[in-house]
Amino acid sequence: MGLIFNIKERTNHDVNLAEFMPLVLQRIVVLGGGESGTGAAVLAHKKGFDVFLSDMAEIKPEYREILDRYDIHYEEKQHTEELILNANEVVKSPGIPDTAIVRKLREQGTPVISEIEFAGRYTSAKTICITGSNGKTTTTMLTYHILKNAGLNVGLAGNVGESFALQVAEADHDYYVIELSSFQLDGMYRFKADIAVLLNITPDHLDRYNYEFQNYADSKMRILQNQTAADAFIYWNGDPVISRNLKILNPAVSLYPFDKQHTEGLAGYTENKQIIIETTKGKFTMEEELVALTGTHNLYNTLAAGIAAHLLDIHDDDIRRSLSNFKGVEHRLEKVARVRSVEYINDSKATNVNSTWYALESMRTPVVLIIGGTDKGNNYTEIESLVKKKCRALICLGIDNTKLHTFFDGKVPAVFDARSMQEAVDKAYEISLAGDTVLLSPCCASFDLFENYEDRGRQFKDCVRRL
Repeated sequence: MGLIFNIKERTNHDVNLAEFMPLVLQRIVVLGGGESGTGAAVLAHKKGFDVFLSDMAEIKPEYREILDRYDIHYEEKQHTEELILNANEVVKSPGIPDTAIVRKLREQGTPVISEIEFAGRYTSAKTICITGSNGKTTTTMLTYHILKNAGLNVGLAGNVGESFALQVAEADHDYYVIELSSFQLDGMYRFKADIAVLLNITPDHLDRYNYEFQNYADSKMRILQNQTAADAFIYWNGDPVISRNLKILNPAVSLYPFDKQHTEGLAGYTENKQIIIETTKGKFTMEEELVALTGTHNLYNTLAAGIAAHLLDIHDDDIRRSLSNFKGVEHRLEKVARVRSVEYINDSKATNVNSTWYALESMRTPVVLIIGGTDKGNNYTEIESLVKKKCRALICLGIDNTKLHTFFDGKVPAVFDARSMQEAVDKAYEISLAGDTVLLSPCCASFDLFENYEDRGRQFKDCVRRL
């Protein structure tokens, strides 16, 4: 293990770790057989490791087919300890918490890493890594859209796109735009982002962080790890949590803050109805009204993506064109239909309170809000004033709506319960008035009634379109 110690402080750009790791790590176990885990298993197989994949759930047919094609050993609906605890290293999918088997691995000193950490060892591509409690998918998709339209050989990975590891294994790219959750960042140690973007830090997933907000914030700040002055850190200057933690960490990285109003030192801002980006690469300007995405939150997403593209020497005309023709992200303030002069909007991706705050802040009509699901330690005080001001009614969609009723009863004219999406949409149709907006922006995770937020959003759209 001395060899690992000698290269511990090096990064994936300093040394080809692929030359070293097979010498000291023989058996890789992958926990989780979805997009992330299957990709990691394929990459490990291609690099000559003895690979075993284990999933407590049933593996979907499309992933089982890939594992069979590469003759990778796997199990489903169980974790066999004797086949897992003998691993030299474990690649854990981000959705798996610290279960009993994970704790045993850590207790015996087995490294447990993320797919991103593992795949980063085998590529020299430039990485643009994006995280934040809200807006990271839109910013990731927008950044990828700019790079792709500019003709770069770029992959989309992390929480969106295809598995980073599978792309590295089968068709490595020159650039990767990677959306990172706090769970993925938790399993990253040597990996380094060339350009890191941190949009905001607000309470989310606190159930995975012992209900300690600082633990969650610490995970988000890990996107800075291993960065040097040659790298870039793009962040919202107005976020007090980011500012406080930056002062503590005092990183060596080059800083590129952005905000809505111009103040000294900003790399991105607006002035006189113009978006302005100023970096070491020069100055970029664009009329705000030409930008496809609207709303304050999307202005921040646009500034972050624009700064990243500018640092990569993307031509100004290419940036302008992509910012003006971007179509947005499914399940994020997605207009579905207009029925009886009522607008129906799918914001199923709003799985935390701050995300719903942004959605409500952008509404200009009375709102029937569909809210609820699996509570992750939410504090609804943040949206209380907006709910009082803008919501005609709340429809609580979940198995247990007790916390929602305790907080909101008496603060809006009407509060209803629904145990299915069909019931929620039917109730919204019944109580909404011409000129209203029916907004699905749940504040919560989806796992009580739905497979994921995509399933929740698709069911909403299907029910609305049948009205």
